[in-house]
Amino acid sequence: MAKDCRLPKKNQAHISEVRSVPIDLGELNLSAVVFEANLVDNPREWWIDTGATRHICSDKEMFSTYTPINGRKLFMGNSATSNCWTRQGGTQDDLGKGAHFDRCVARSRHSKELSVWIAERKEEGSSRKRTHEVASGDHQRDEEPRRSKRAKIAKTFGPEFLTYVLENEPRTINEALSSPEAPFWKEAINSEIESIMQNHTWELMDLPPGSTPLGCKWILKRKYKADGSIDKYKARLVAKGFKQKEGLDFFDTYSPVTRITSIRVLIAIAALYDLEIHQMDVKTAFLNGELDEEIYMEQPEGFVVPGQEKKVCRLVKSLYGLKQAPKQWHEKFDRTMLSNGFKINECDKCVYVKSSHNSFIIVCLYVDDMLIMGSNRDVILTTKRMLTKHFDMKDMGLADVILGIKISKTSDGLALSQSHYIENILKKFKAYDSPPAKTPVDLNLHLAKNKGESEGQIEYSRIIGSLMYIMNCTRPDIAYAVNKLSRFTSNPSKNHWKGLIRVLRYLKYTSNYGLHYTRYPAVLEGYSDANWISDSKDTKSTSEYVFTIGGGAVSWKSSKQTCIARSTMESEFIALDKAGEEAEWLRNFLEDIPCWTKPVPAIMIHCDSQSAIGRAQSGMYNGKSRHIRRRHNTIRQLISSGIISIDYIKSKENLADPLTKGLSRDQVYCLSRGMGLKPDN
Repeated sequence: MAKDCRLPKKNQAHISEVRSVPIDLGELNLSAVVFEANLVDNPREWWIDTGATRHICSDKEMFSTYTPINGRKLFMGNSATSNCWTRQGGTQDDLGKGAHFDRCVARSRHSKELSVWIAERKEEGSSRKRTHEVASGDHQRDEEPRRSKRAKIAKTFGPEFLTYVLENEPRTINEALSSPEAPFWKEAINSEIESIMQNHTWELMDLPPGSTPLGCKWILKRKYKADGSIDKYKARLVAKGFKQKEGLDFFDTYSPVTRITSIRVLIAIAALYDLEIHQMDVKTAFLNGELDEEIYMEQPEGFVVPGQEKKVCRLVKSLYGLKQAPKQWHEKFDRTMLSNGFKINECDKCVYVKSSHNSFIIVCLYVDDMLIMGSNRDVILTTKRMLTKHFDMKDMGLADVILGIKISKTSDGLALSQSHYIENILKKFKAYDSPPAKTPVDLNLHLAKNKGESEGQIEYSRIIGSLMYIMNCTRPDIAYAVNKLSRFTSNPSKNHWKGLIRVLRYLKYTSNYGLHYTRYPAVLEGYSDANWISDSKDTKSTSEYVFTIGGGAVSWKSSKQTCIARSTMESEFIALDKAGEEAEWLRNFLEDIPCWTKPVPAIMIHCDSQSAIGRAQSGMYNGKSRHIRRRHNTIRQLISSGIISIDYIKSKENLADPLTKGLSRDQVYCLSRGMGLKPDN
């Protein structure tokens, strides 16, 4: 029998390199795996077999005796045929006695593992037997197999049915290693354990009396590219930190992350000055943090040391899932950057800057993903080597995707888009086939609090969450609609669902839109607006602002005001005050960016209310506005200190107008273009 035969005989031991795992027929549909047949390029590699044969081998020389079966061909899964051989004296082949087996063998082409997993699916049914009578010159006859009288029920998978098979990640390590993707999951799990061991994350010891070890769990995820294809299989060992007790095994847990606004500002600056943006990823970032507390954890599933089953892991360094893990990692990264000459941006603790008389480098960190941009490629490469020296890094080259946002280079700058994510949520929430809409808000639809029974509250909340992610990252044009609809998440009605579907239809119409940043104008400017009590049943106004750099929006917000405004002027003044706060933050952020003009000039904020501008610029007493809260008067201090300046603009030219109310199709189009929203090339 061949050495690499995938199914040994009953009286022989199983080959150690092959493992057979039963799979529940209801949990897995192996029909999708047939597409993996193209992975086999060499006949010496593992075969992908439908289970039509009991033994299969790619090299007949490995058999000691065999006899050709004249006129017989074996039809393979890739439409190829092969001659059939059998052992001497063999006259029949039983293909099943009371059961039918489907088998599929898969192996990672780039995997270093020698093992291969065989997935089996057993379907109980009537006995089937096929007899081959082989004799020279004799008549050959095939016995007609018995056929089941049960009607087959067709299963519809849709145009991309592979997505249905791969939609859910395995919940346990056994489930992962029992799937057709087992080689990929095994490779990811081994890589995670290897990183943990190399980092000396724990040491085995007996559990001290009175101590309770934390549990741990494997988290398995598929990482996808911007086009939706699978990028890699990721395994993460996570401690059950929810069992930790404050003051005993953890204290402070706060760890900053960079604002999405900071990322957009840096990308806009890169477009202005034509800078290269590179991307790196820290492998197992949280494992770098050093622990000060005594924490014990159970040995991970699948990697219990033989003979030391009763011992536990004393954590020397932080592990994913611990309460203090993010804080410990960020402190370690801070110390590394400061010791290498970097300075921390005072407005964003995750932005690091290093400059000299003729070059500069900026590093922006979001947990374990980082963007690196500099005045030239040499200084970028030097920074990469420094980071690789201190941490286990993955160099991803030029930035392509950050936080699910596609970064693409255009003829005159850079663009940010989420077109693929939009398409995915349209399919997920069954709105892909809906007719497109050219505006995000239906002007004839009036929304009010639902006093009746809720209509699909859970699904409504899921859609709102997905829309908020899109709105916060790249789509300021849907900010008002999402902000308005999110107020009814607890008890949505049919009207609220109509408004929600309208936003999805608008996203379908504009799915290829992205934020475009160009090399002009090289200035930061803002727009402020408010909508005073547009709903008779709601006594609070809506305020909003938009700030742009290089022709594209970098910061925006649409929100309900926290106090009741008695007039249009008052609501506009409160909105202007909020815009001034954001302008001050942006100005301070730019002061620490080496390539930005110093000193930073006053930021111009455009407002379409002359009465609000007059109150902000004048210190005269006015009895009609004396009740306005003192905290809203900070706008006057910002003007007098030269941080901002205010200018009048017509409402039809105010870029913040779409964030206050629903507009016509032409207005939405023009003002969206003003914010840099354009179709991707």
